[in-house]
Amino acid sequence: MSTSTEPVHADVLVIGFGKGGKTLAATMGRQGKRVVMVEQSAQMHGGTCINIGCVPTKALVHRANSRRDADEPQAWHQQAIGAVEQLTTLLRGKNFQMLDTIDTVTMVTGRARFLDPTTVEVAAGSDRLTISAETIIINTGAEPVIPDIPGLRASEHLATSTDLLQTSTLPNRLVVLGGGYLGVEFAAMYRRYGSEVTILEAAPALMAGEDDDIAAAATGILADDGITIVPGARCTNVHDNSDNSVTITYEQNGVRHTLQADTILAAVGRTPVTRGLGLEPAGVRTTDRGAIEVDERLRTSQPHIYALGDVNGGPQFTYISLDDSRIVTDQLIGTGTRTVKDRVAVPQTVFITPPLSTVGLTEKQARDHGHRVTIASKPIAQIAAMPRARIVGDTRGLMKFVIDADTDQILGAALLCLDSQELVNTVALAIRHQVTASELRDAIYTHPSATEGFNEVLATIVPA
Repeated sequence: MSTSTEPVHADVLVIGFGKGGKTLAATMGRQGKRVVMVEQSAQMHGGTCINIGCVPTKALVHRANSRRDADEPQAWHQQAIGAVEQLTTLLRGKNFQMLDTIDTVTMVTGRARFLDPTTVEVAAGSDRLTISAETIIINTGAEPVIPDIPGLRASEHLATSTDLLQTSTLPNRLVVLGGGYLGVEFAAMYRRYGSEVTILEAAPALMAGEDDDIAAAATGILADDGITIVPGARCTNVHDNSDNSVTITYEQNGVRHTLQADTILAAVGRTPVTRGLGLEPAGVRTTDRGAIEVDERLRTSQPHIYALGDVNGGPQFTYISLDDSRIVTDQLIGTGTRTVKDRVAVPQTVFITPPLSTVGLTEKQARDHGHRVTIASKPIAQIAAMPRARIVGDTRGLMKFVIDADTDQILGAALLCLDSQELVNTVALAIRHQVTASELRDAIYTHPSATEGFNEVLATIVPA
């Protein structure tokens, strides 16, 4: 950052180099608008997904699944971390270049803090730069939550997902606090690298938001892979030992237990990053959960300030941040009609092996909404018309569709199977465009593919 104290004025100021922010900055820059992009760290160009989120974690999942029993765990993991670091470095550079090559976009490295509703100060060491703008975009993302457990924060064995992505040493024993998407992804990944893995989940079961049959199937796969799952576990204490291990104390059904580990992964959720932004002098309100309060067009309590991505408290997915950028771009240079209410059938995937992908309503939700439903469901191992699963040697899991019995419309689906992260997008498109279950059943798919399993599964529709 320049040491110049001359204030800078921009048409658009973007705070945070996340998916939504960088996309909007590039769009506005190509429109000839004067854009300033502020990112506190040069190691975060491109945002969470590229540097410490989706890309490195899924790359590590891929390399974990490629490990053979004969491959030494520590060496394989170390090699994987190095390869992923090279990948993220490459992508980080490409993302920086994407904006740096636009003449009207200026990149600034430092921490931004609002001075008033239209002005921020960016600090980098002793340097200070004042930036004012007509439109301001906050895209600062989220950070891991560290639960308030005695001894945990002070423990030398505590790690976040970010820490693990940057650590080449494979823990022999990993304890995961939290059985949500992040927790089970890391648990499954590190088990395949060779760690002994235990998940401590406070809820009575993993994946409580899914139907019981789906949650049971996914939990069974994790358990069959050798992961120890402890539901209903309340962690009460963490204590570092002299032998470079850590002891975790927890209660289950009123009984006290302890276990030893080398590393504790805190995976109980992520919270919006708003600390130090100076939102009060900006007049920007936050919710009870600490997210920036926005309306359906992502405007904050100050109409010229928008919040995109995880910081606004919406679903914490890169593709939601991207869609946020479309909504705000429409406000700035479009018709101004696009809102978050336009989102229908947004899919999601948890990258265990095989992955679990869901979209729309669960069976329970559909019934609670008053639908008369039918179910089409079949274990992957029993789908004759899906040879791809046998070709690659993974027939675990199942497909399940929730269908409106009166209209034949697909209400939702849970796909626990090979390639489900791709299959679910087809189902989501069908829901959005009201393609019926019968049409999806009778469609022509390539062979051999996982998609052709739809032909057989959707032929099993039965009342439930």
